[in-house]
Amino acid sequence: MNKQDKVSIILENFDRQAFRDLLIDWFKREQRELPWRENQDPYRVWVSEIMLQQTRVDTVIPYFNNFLTQFPTPKALAEAEEQAVLKAWEGLGYYSRARNLQNAVREVVEQYDGKVPDDKENLGRLKGVGPYTKGAILSIAYDLPEPAVDGNVMRVLSRILDVDDDIAKAKTRNLFEALVEELISKEDPSSFNQGLMELGAIVCTPKSPSCLLCPVQTECRAFHKGIETERPVKSSKKKQKKQPFAAIFIENEAGEVLIEKRPDSGLLASLWQYPMVPLTDVDKSDIPSWFFGEYGLEIELGPTIDRVRHVFSHLIWDMEVIHAKVINGELDRENARFTSPSLVTSYPFPVSHQKVHKHLEL
Repeated sequence: MNKQDKVSIILENFDRQAFRDLLIDWFKREQRELPWRENQDPYRVWVSEIMLQQTRVDTVIPYFNNFLTQFPTPKALAEAEEQAVLKAWEGLGYYSRARNLQNAVREVVEQYDGKVPDDKENLGRLKGVGPYTKGAILSIAYDLPEPAVDGNVMRVLSRILDVDDDIAKAKTRNLFEALVEELISKEDPSSFNQGLMELGAIVCTPKSPSCLLCPVQTECRAFHKGIETERPVKSSKKKQKKQPFAAIFIENEAGEVLIEKRPDSGLLASLWQYPMVPLTDVDKSDIPSWFFGEYGLEIELGPTIDRVRHVFSHLIWDMEVIHAKVINGELDRENARFTSPSLVTSYPFPVSHQKVHKHLEL
C-alpha cells in the first residue's frame, strides 16, 4: 500500500474540521506565554526551535533570553566569535546545534541580506535545517501550511488517529508529515502546528496523558478505545555504550590549571575540557607515562577527588577525576594551555566538565 492510500484510510470518517477548530480554539485560549511567542520574527522562531530540540521548555527560556540579548539579529550572530556562541549555549548540550545555527545564519546574512527564507527550497538548504525546523519556521513565522513533525507531534497524532506504526522508523515520520498536510489549517497553520506541539507538551504527555482535560478528546480514537497508553508504538533504542575515563585536574607551580580544546568536529566539538585519559586503553598506573608521551609533561598523580557520570543519547562517560601536579617538562600540545583558575570558567565547557569546576578552589 502506498503512503497516500494509507493516509486516506487513516483519515476515513475522521472529522478534520472539528479537530482543527477544537485544537486552534484551545491553543488561542490556553497557550503558555513564552518569549519566542511575543511575535512571529522568523529568526526568534528559528533560534527557539533549535534550542527546544532535545531540551525542556523551562530549561530553554533563560538560554533563549540570554542568547537573543547577546545576538539579537542574524547579523549579530553571524559576526560573533564561535567561542562566544558556544559559551552562550553552555549547558544546553548537543552543541552541534549551535554551530550549525551560526553557520546557517551566516548563509542567510551573506545570501539573503539577513532575511530568513520564506520558501522551503532555500530554507531547507541551510545547515542544520531539517524537515521539522523548516516546517516550524514556515508555519509559525510565515503562516504557510507546512507540516512540522517531531516526536511530540507523532505521539499526539498516533493517539488521536490510532496509528500503530513504529515512530522510531523514518518512514513513519513521512507518514505523519503526509497526515499533517491533510489535517493542517490553511487559514491558521501557525496556531494549528503550535497547538499540536502545545498539546503534546502539557496534555498528551508521554506516560500519563491528561485525557480528561484534552480539548480534542471527542476526536481521539485511542481514548475511546482505552488504548491511549499503548500509543505511540516505539521500538527500543540500542543500549548505550559505557566509556571509562580519568579526567586529570592538573596544576603547575604557578597554580594554573591545564585545560584543552576538543577537536573542531565530532562529539562536543570546539568545547574545552580537562585532559581525559581513556581507561579502556591505559591502566591507571600507566597514566603518568601516557601523559608524558601525549602532553610532554611529567606529572605526579594525587588522590581521586571526584567521580562524574554523564549520560549522552548514545553513550555514558564514567569519569574518575584525579588531582595531579606538574613536576617537570614542557607542554607540547597545540590545543592545550595552562590557565588561571579564575579564568577557566570563561571558556565554554560541556556539562560533564563543568561539574569539575568546583575543584578550582582546591
